[in-house]
Amino acid sequence: MHETILSLEGLDLMAFLGQGNANLRALKARFPKLRIVARGTELKAMGDREDLGRFEEVMRMVIWHVDRYNSIGEDDIERLTKTEETSLLQHASNDDVIVYGPGGLKVTARTPNQRRLVEAIREHDMVFAVGPAGSGKTYTAVAMAVAALKDRRVKKIILTRPAVEAGENLGFLPGDLKEKLDPYLQPLYDALTDMLPYERVADHMEKGVIEVAPLAFMRGRTLDKAFVILDEAQNATAAQMRMFLTRMGRDAKFVITGDGSQVDLPRNQRSGLLDALRLLGDVEGISTVRLTGMDIIRHRLVSSIVDRFDADDAKRAEEADVRREAKRLAREARQQPSANQPEQKHE
Repeated sequence: MHETILSLEGLDLMAFLGQGNANLRALKARFPKLRIVARGTELKAMGDREDLGRFEEVMRMVIWHVDRYNSIGEDDIERLTKTEETSLLQHASNDDVIVYGPGGLKVTARTPNQRRLVEAIREHDMVFAVGPAGSGKTYTAVAMAVAALKDRRVKKIILTRPAVEAGENLGFLPGDLKEKLDPYLQPLYDALTDMLPYERVADHMEKGVIEVAPLAFMRGRTLDKAFVILDEAQNATAAQMRMFLTRMGRDAKFVITGDGSQVDLPRNQRSGLLDALRLLGDVEGISTVRLTGMDIIRHRLVSSIVDRFDADDAKRAEEADVRREAKRLAREARQQPSANQPEQKHE
């Protein structure tokens, strides 16, 4: 039996332990073979050397997280136990703060792929960010847009989404056109108000410095000196995607985010995002960053849900391939003359 003692000196112990010691229980659940005890400003763990080694590695990441963000949750602990220490801590400097929000909130890239997205946006004028719900695609892109606006690298931010009816009918929703479309655009408002005071957002929108609009409103425009984000791009048709990408003007930055597994378009319409990824993947100056379930920082159940649906999609695709192959073989068998059928003689 081996033991290790870690110092929690200088940490916010309430943030570290969680309400009702919830975070401590989460740590114990992730390391069931260890005996973990918190006393004062020390955390003692006892068990096998191998388990203790991994525990110490995770704890260094947990302590860094609490020190940096002044908070941590059970979801963060689960994510950190799946992360390699070197990939996280090599970015532990203050340089990874994208923008400071209201009250000094630090908005940062919190996973390796989110950091790759930040670097891609810095280095390329057009970036495709593809990944599952909750992986930080839109939030990171909006943070980069706000930072560019604050640094006066762009004159305006334009946030747009396709207004695709996912089970609802716009015509039956109450209100005028803006009120009908606001529910589609609300996630973009939410991200903005995390990074700018509400009054500042309202003022920028009134003056046209920040514009949030459905994709159809982009037609016929040339977007110069602007940071433009197309969100939920998997629901843009091929024609809409072509229209949007050709709106790019001088000194503009375009970020296109989406999840190819959540297409809400009618079956007879192609996803413009999937077309663009296929056609533009090797174009110089365009970057594609793919995020995964490991980048999800919402509730821990979201990652499990995404994994289950992805596995089911893969299974269904495999079954569809088997059915297609069976049909092909059956067709070939019907087209070939039977071995028992006598050849017809031609006079």
